[in-house]
Amino acid sequence: MSELLGKKGNKKEVLKDLIKRLHKGEDPEKIKKEFKEILGDVTPVDVSQIESELIKEGMPREEIQKLCDVHLSVLRESLEKEDILAPEGHPIHTLMKEHEIVLKFANEMKDVAKVLMEAKDYEFVNEEISHIEHIKEHFQESESHYQREENVLFPFLEKHGVTEPPAVMWIEHNKIRDLKKKLYKIVDMHDDMSVQDFGKHLREASIELVEMLSGHFYKENKILFPTALRVIEENEWKEIRRQFDELGYCCFTPEVPEIAVEEPEVSEAEIKEGKVTFAIGELSIKEIEAIFNTLPVDITFIDKDDTVQYFSQSKERIFVRTKAVIGRKVQQCHPEKSIHIVNKILEDFKNHRKDMAEFWINYQGKYVYIRYFPVRDKDGNYLGCLEVTQDVSDIQKIKGEKRLL
Repeated sequence: MSELLGKKGNKKEVLKDLIKRLHKGEDPEKIKKEFKEILGDVTPVDVSQIESELIKEGMPREEIQKLCDVHLSVLRESLEKEDILAPEGHPIHTLMKEHEIVLKFANEMKDVAKVLMEAKDYEFVNEEISHIEHIKEHFQESESHYQREENVLFPFLEKHGVTEPPAVMWIEHNKIRDLKKKLYKIVDMHDDMSVQDFGKHLREASIELVEMLSGHFYKENKILFPTALRVIEENEWKEIRRQFDELGYCCFTPEVPEIAVEEPEVSEAEIKEGKVTFAIGELSIKEIEAIFNTLPVDITFIDKDDTVQYFSQSKERIFVRTKAVIGRKVQQCHPEKSIHIVNKILEDFKNHRKDMAEFWINYQGKYVYIRYFPVRDKDGNYLGCLEVTQDVSDIQKIKGEKRLL
């Protein structure tokens, strides 16, 4: 074995070579035998790193995803030895429990579909139809599971250099979403077909979903999650748990036990070396100004004393604003007949009676939507009022969907 390793390179290089040969179409059984003779065991981290390296070398991400099942079948025996020890309440424990439940729902849908295929008419399957609707609702709720992975777990993995496996899993998430939409469409159209046809189409779609979920959950349970547990530090898991709690869980998620999670200290924004550090993220003064001027709305800020302190300079400003208004009382910027409305809005904001005031008008061929929002600090103290003005003429014309550039 040492001779083979000496000729072919280190453990990771050998495994990479085996996966490349698999992707070129070599017999998996032959590769499996060679793998056992040369390597024995590999860790999930090894697999994650090798997949990342293959993609960096030019192998398309979609190809890795497509042929992942092939090389996983070769590595399955080695990966089966990997036990995940995540305690109850740990984000990984919660995700794995959700895997079990979602897969159970998919198998139930498949079984119910078989009953429909053998039924004489809908009147004999009322209970089954109700169960199908129930499962559909749970599938819709499962979106929270994928969002927690994509928006919390994946970014933390990427910070530790694990970039490609999350990207491949995200591709699979979208495939799962497409399969679920296909399933929903069949369920929603069941009145337009016979109970037997409905059962047939539903079973075909359910089998497809079961197969996809089984493979996907196996990859996450045996590669992605063990990798996460090895590379993500203990204090980071506390923050991941806090963000999971913030996003919320599925209606079917087993009750997640309370654990002591320190709330991040929300400090006042600080300016350091030309950067403004916020509670979340930081921006330079130049970036902040450019962002405000790029927003597709006109913004004006009036402070707690009703004084105009700022307005954005968007390319196509709707109402005229000049620098001369800075430092002026907002009441002086409106005609006498509307001052009472301005005062009423500000009074309601200051006294916490309202959180928004809105108007829409026709103005110089544009349909203008004007909104006012109270700006408050974290303790609820009134800081001022934000006016947001937008031409919504083109927005009103939007129909259907546009998903491509």
